Amino acid sequence: MLLLTLAAGLTLLILGGEVLLRGAIALSLRLGLSPLFIGLTVVGFGTSTPELFTSLQATFSGAPDIALGNVIGSNIANSLLILGAAALMAPIVVARAALMRDGAAVMLATLACLGLAFTGSFTRLSGVILLAGLVAYLYLAWKSEAAEPAEIDDSTARLSPLAALGLTAVGIALTVLGARFLVSGAVELAQWAGVSEAVIGLTIVAVGTSLPELVTSIMAARKGQPELALGNVLGSNIYNILGILGATALLSPAPLDASAMIPDALVMLAATALMLFLATTGWRVTRAEGSLLLAPYAAYLVWLLPA
Repeated sequence: MLLLTLAAGLTLLILGGEVLLRGAIALSLRLGLSPLFIGLTVVGFGTSTPELFTSLQATFSGAPDIALGNVIGSNIANSLLILGAAALMAPIVVARAALMRDGAAVMLATLACLGLAFTGSFTRLSGVILLAGLVAYLYLAWKSEAAEPAEIDDSTARLSPLAALGLTAVGIALTVLGARFLVSGAVELAQWAGVSEAVIGLTIVAVGTSLPELVTSIMAARKGQPELALGNVLGSNIYNILGILGATALLSPAPLDASAMIPDALVMLAATALMLFLATTGWRVTRAEGSLLLAPYAAYLVWLLPA
């Protein structure tokens, strides 16, 4: 029953994330939004929705460590596993201007998350500060790029506004239900195995909720648009910290076991720095560099096992 609950949660999260993404993109096109805002708001929020609902559900269930661990673990998986896997599919070309802007934003957000881990200050004030940072980032991104016509597959473009809205609502419902199953199973598994909730959040929950980013990035690489993979990873990492942690802290503030999360937060900082460093070497992430990203992620998982 426990494994069935976890499997059902992961399945609903993946399905819900995919449905939500398709519906939201179609809705954005009907509203005439630019590719920038489709990427930053719809795609970024859409692929991070599982992390949002999982973190909120964990906090409301009295397990804030899973919420923070989920975000930290997801960002580590995004930077190392997902970008590494996408680079193995096809080398990722990096746009300098976008990387300088989004890379700086993701590093500042990572440092803010590290500050939360060190202080354990998961208050409404910290939530407001994180959300304000997200709004500021979106405004600067909007000011720095001009709107361009969006390109999307014909099947999605043909959806009516009502159908797109309905598809988005179905995706949200599936994601919420999947998050409830996943967190319930993860907490039960932690109690049964004697493993800390933080470790469960950093592994099973984090990787499971990062699957939409993984699928999106690999599909982009396979379709000859590998540069979208880096944008997806950077955008998701920014949303995970500023948006998800911000919203979670604002709606359900709770004390954190800060000391337990510091090592993993430092791993997240190192993973982010490695990702950005490799992206600036020749302004592309090669297949060999993709392997360099995957190796430390495997080592990180092995390091977590004794916990």
